[in-house]
Amino acid sequence: MQKPLEIRFQQMDPSPAVEARIREKVEALERVAPRMTSCRVVVEKEDRHQTKGNLYRVRLDIGMPGKEIAVSRAGPKDHAHEDVYVAVRDAFAAAQRQLRERSRSVAGKVKQHEAPLTGRVGRLFADEGYGFVETPAGDVYFHRNSVADGGFDKLGVGDEVRLEIAENESPEGWQATTVQATGRVLAEE
Repeated sequence: MQKPLEIRFQQMDPSPAVEARIREKVEALERVAPRMTSCRVVVEKEDRHQTKGNLYRVRLDIGMPGKEIAVSRAGPKDHAHEDVYVAVRDAFAAAQRQLRERSRSVAGKVKQHEAPLTGRVGRLFADEGYGFVETPAGDVYFHRNSVADGGFDKLGVGDEVRLEIAENESPEGWQATTVQATGRVLAEE
């Protein structure tokens, strides 16, 4: 880091043990984000009147080239942050997630989500409980149990659907594991 680590304690006495743990956590952050330029950590004991136990809040301000990342972890309602070490752990875990996401983003490795496969119901055998969805890749078999929210009886020929398929699920070819109506009706081509 270009600037030395800054650790502050508010509404509590400084703790050499907590400070040592923070230094360990910052070293781990530097391995994830070696371009870190600064890090300021504030550990604060929250003022809580008429309640049992003290909750701790940990704030991190991490300087990076071109960006500053701020993380604040306040005590949750389950009182896990009555332990200052748990509050420190949670804050640094959140910071590590943000730094990893930033490094993936900078490297252009942002996760790309594939567009869901869509098609239209081409043939429907309601009495027998199955049908076929026409997709650009070919027809896909589906069973009434694969239709989301028990919507098989609401489907009609021409309805647009989103589907997930299992390529080797059926000896007859592709089979939909999930079919969900989009609410649109597509004209027959």
